[in-house]
Amino acid sequence: MFKPYPTIIPGLRSPSEMVGGIVYFGRMLDKIRLYAEGKLPEEWATMLGDSYAGSFDSRICHFLGINYSDINAETLKGGSDDELLEWAFGNGRRPGAEEIEVWNGFMIKRGWRDSASQRVKERLKEIGLEPGTVETLFEFIDLDEGRR
Repeated sequence: MFKPYPTIIPGLRSPSEMVGGIVYFGRMLDKIRLYAEGKLPEEWATMLGDSYAGSFDSRICHFLGINYSDINAETLKGGSDDELLEWAFGNGRRPGAEEIEVWNGFMIKRGWRDSASQRVKERLKEIGLEPGTVETLFEFIDLDEGRR
């Protein structure tokens, strides 16, 4: 049995979209806001934040030196994406341009010829598609959410 495909969630942007030149940060903010509004699938709750080691939420928080619970609380107070990124820089760390370039390259390619490759294949199988349909987790997310 395959899970419903695609998973269309209005207001949830692609992980490739950037805020302040950094991929994924805006998607995490979207997930925080949508979860608070009850607009994310319930099974996503266990994948939010840093409770799931290796999750993209956990990775971006670690990269910026912030706690997920703190950015969650700050996001729910309001503010623009750019304001929240500045908050993260002020309460964690401000990575340099080269660090951001490496971060973006790593994240965009995650799942391509690395330890997450099997996960991409498993996720494709879950929705009834053949291995190789996409090669990275970002590509899979966009496919699964109807953007590809």
